Amino acid sequence: MTRRDEGSALVEFVLVSTVLTVLVLAILQLGLAIHTRTLLVAAAAEGARYGARADRGPDDAVVMARQLIIGALPDSYAQDVRASSEPVSGVETVVVEVRATLPVLALLGPPRGLVVRGHAVVEGVG
Repeated sequence: MTRRDEGSALVEFVLVSTVLTVLVLAILQLGLAIHTRTLLVAAAAEGARYGARADRGPDDAVVMARQLIIGALPDSYAQDVRASSEPVSGVETVVVEVRATLPVLALLGPPRGLVVRGHAVVEGVG
């Protein structure tokens, strides 16, 4: 080994470890974003199913979806939850829509950058 090569292993280690660290953090952030979206989709769908029961309504769907979101994510993710009844192919359904922050850096990101919807067919009375 010549004197010109001294210290090159240290430089290579720093460069490679920096790239690997950024790659691992990016993968973790992507996983967090997908996990957050999945939790919101599940909460919206479960809220819609709850609100579609014969003895419930869209207001009950909002309450249920908010409770599920608050149980899994920070409270700020449950601020913009809406529910309504709308016909789909002639069948009355309850639709729950959740607008939340899209986590780009940890749980921070553009507000209302993530929109998910859950649908459920309204049960008949009797």
